[in-house]
Amino acid sequence: MPLKIRLARAGTKKRPYYHVVIADSRAPRDGRFIERLGHFNPLVAKDAKDRLKLDLEKIKTWLGKGATPTDRVLRFLDEAGVMKRPARNNPKKAQPKKKAQERAAAAAGGGTATPAAAAPAAPAAPAAPAGEAAAS
Repeated sequence: MPLKIRLARAGTKKRPYYHVVIADSRAPRDGRFIERLGHFNPLVAKDAKDRLKLDLEKIKTWLGKGATPTDRVLRFLDEAGVMKRPARNNPKKAQPKKKAQERAAAAAGGGTATPAAAAPAAPAAPAAPAGEAAAS
């Protein structure tokens, strides 16, 4: 049974509150869980002590049994010093997409782009107003 340490949403509409739980990965997010390990309140100030509360002994026990934390819980455990979060590296994230690269290449070319690419296509015939089309 693949176990996850994850957040289960509680609270009301637009007032989120999360329970840190151990659950089967196939169970629904807010559904069946095995044990509650703590809570997280994102509406409290970041430096408040009531924002995040974890039972680190239970978490260490479940990690020893093979449970894997989700990304957000891993961030919490990294701050608590229980686990180390690997550094992420995505060098393509900051690159512009294809169309932006084409526009930049056209601007750098100094207007040497083809006329079809530089100017938008004009409509073939002007559209008649709706009232005149119905009268004809």
